Amino acid sequence: MILLRNSWARPALVAVLCALAVAGCAGKKKTPKLAYEERPVELLYATGADYMDRRLWNQAVDYFGEVERQHPYSEWARRSILMQAFAHYEGNNYPEAISDADRFIQLYPGNPAAAYAHYLKAVCYFEQIVDVGRDQAATGQALDNLREVAQRYPATEYARDAKVKIDMVNDQLAGKEMNIGRYYLRQGDTLAAINRFKGVIERYQTTSHTPEALYRLVEGYLTLGLMDEAKKNGAVLGYNYPGDPWYGDAYKLLTSSGLQPAVEPTTRGRRGLFHVPFRRDKEDTLKPPAAAAGTQTTADATPAAKTEAAPAATTKPKKKRSLFHPFG
Repeated sequence: MILLRNSWARPALVAVLCALAVAGCAGKKKTPKLAYEERPVELLYATGADYMDRRLWNQAVDYFGEVERQHPYSEWARRSILMQAFAHYEGNNYPEAISDADRFIQLYPGNPAAAYAHYLKAVCYFEQIVDVGRDQAATGQALDNLREVAQRYPATEYARDAKVKIDMVNDQLAGKEMNIGRYYLRQGDTLAAINRFKGVIERYQTTSHTPEALYRLVEGYLTLGLMDEAKKNGAVLGYNYPGDPWYGDAYKLLTSSGLQPAVEPTTRGRRGLFHVPFRRDKEDTLKPPAAAAGTQTTADATPAAKTEAAPAATTKPKKKRSLFHPFG
């Protein structure tokens, strides 16, 4: 610390420090707060609802917050917590929306509207999912919360939508595993790649990535000289996805290595830019050829409702605004 010997310099230093402090404060934007004025609860709530209708989310949050502050034990206050959560969600303020939803769940766990709070929290995580090349922390949170909605409230519209989103999240997580597996293949670490692809088959076999994962296992095992393992995975791929182009590629690899698969590909075309792989029904599991003899499993024999393509795992799921409103 420097001691000032000249007393005349001390006032000057104090003045400079004060000026800097004032300048620093001036540079910060103050968040405007709604001035406290005691008003009827119906008026506060109606004003907040009006702002919601006009899509002025911040103003709506202010008025619903005033309902809580001025009338904390009223029915209106309970409803206002969810309205704040919904307004924060619509304003893309996901952390605040999640916080509001958690607050409602903690205060009113047995209330029928708790189902909506759980659902909104799950959707907030779901809409923060990023492409498979980046961290998937939000994806894991989305999956956990969507599963909770589906398990807690199975007969609700929230559960039905949650189940659709769970499929999309699983496809995303499978895509992440595939991305890592391909990286290991490029680096020549075949064993590590095989472990990733096996993980996709074990945990995400109902996703659109299953045919490629099986093909990559065939490719990896052939690289390691494990012919029996390569042939076994090729047989599973051929039996479950005989018309998929990935099986066409696996078939060529196996025959060029002196292994003759029992099932010939039904199509041998190249994968186009918008190739849609066959997708099995979520209750189905992959079956080895010997375990399901006489069962027709080609894509042509599957009802149209079960061949719907999963969304691409490399893109963020699109937001569907105002899918549900807290109170209809």
